[in-house]
Amino acid sequence: MRNRESLIRLHKFQVDERRRKVAEIELLLTEFRNKERELEAQVLDEQEKAGISDEAHFAYPMFAKSVQKRRANILQSITDLEVQLGAAQDELTAAFRELKKYELMEESRKRKIQKQTQRMEQAELDEIALQIHRRS
Repeated sequence: MRNRESLIRLHKFQVDERRRKVAEIELLLTEFRNKERELEAQVLDEQEKAGISDEAHFAYPMFAKSVQKRRANILQSITDLEVQLGAAQDELTAAFRELKKYELMEESRKRKIQKQTQRMEQAELDEIALQIHRRS
C-alpha cells in the first residue's frame, strides 16, 4: 500500500514538473513575442525617419538592418520554442494519463476493500440475527 502511495506521489510530482516546464516555455514565448513586436515597431520607426523602406536601397539605415536581424533571430527562437512547447505539452499529457491510471487503480483497490469489509460486516450482522432468531 505504501508503495502505491509513493508511486502516485511520484507521478503527481512528474505532472507538476511538466506543468512548470510548459508554463516556463509559454512565458518565454510571450516575452519573445513582445520583444518581436517592439523590434518591428523600431524598424518601422527607423524606416519612417529615414524615409526609406526598401532594404536593398543603398542608404537603408544600418540600425534598421541590425534590428531586422535580431527580429529574425527572435522569430526563429519563437518557432523553436513552439516546437518545444508542443513536445512539453505532449509529455504533460502522457504524465497526466499515467498518473490517472495509478489513481484509478488505487481507487478501484480501495472500493474493492470497502466492498469486502461491507460483506464481512453484513455476514456478521446476519449471523447475529440468526442467533437471535434461534434463541427466540
